[in-house]
Amino acid sequence: MIRHIEFANLCNFRDVGGYAAKDGQTVRWQRLYRADSLGLLAGDDLTSFQALRVRNVIDLRHPFEVDRNGRVPEAEGRLYQNLPIEGRPWDVASYDARTDLARWLADRYLEVSEDGVANLRTALETVARADNAPVVVHCAAGKDRTGVLTALVLALAGVSEDDIVADYALTGLATERFVAGWRRRHGDVDLWPGFGLAPPEAMRFFLADLATRHGSVEKYVTETLALSSDAVGELRAHLLTEPTEQG
Repeated sequence: MIRHIEFANLCNFRDVGGYAAKDGQTVRWQRLYRADSLGLLAGDDLTSFQALRVRNVIDLRHPFEVDRNGRVPEAEGRLYQNLPIEGRPWDVASYDARTDLARWLADRYLEVSEDGVANLRTALETVARADNAPVVVHCAAGKDRTGVLTALVLALAGVSEDDIVADYALTGLATERFVAGWRRRHGDVDLWPGFGLAPPEAMRFFLADLATRHGSVEKYVTETLALSSDAVGELRAHLLTEPTEQG
């Protein structure tokens, strides 16, 4: 199966399927996608997106980002939810290039885990329901907010930390094109040094911090986010396939 799905305007749209989980299971293909801003969909891109038969769009951007940059066009039978999970704005002006970027990003992700509790729970409940699939999760770059939510889903599914980190780091393949597209749309503005970058250790630090603070990623989800055991079970039941099945 193909992980990266090519679009003219989007540069970070990919399938989250195929990762090994516990007990010989794997994450099913064509159930969960992650992406950069779907507000860029138009023309042939929109046709390609429609062909994926996505039933649910989870948009993690702030409402002002949606107003400014657009949202996926409506379609019959497709649910759209705007679920911003970022509370504290990033003070990128205070970022010092001498600072460890991975550590700085992980700290921001930890803030998201604190500030976005209600909407993270709603997003996970949406992903958990089999009749909602396929679901696509996106933000602006498909890296930070989308990375946090995707990491939680994969952790609940029993995917290894190494694979969760590797999935996050795949955004690095899109960084150059993403930055070029940003400059084309917004002009040749100064961008902070970490713009568009996805150092693997950022996700590794975040997962470790979450486990240290809450006991495990799953405890964070079930106790802090209060996602029910039934929802966790349903998520695993429909996202995971037995080794005898083909994804």
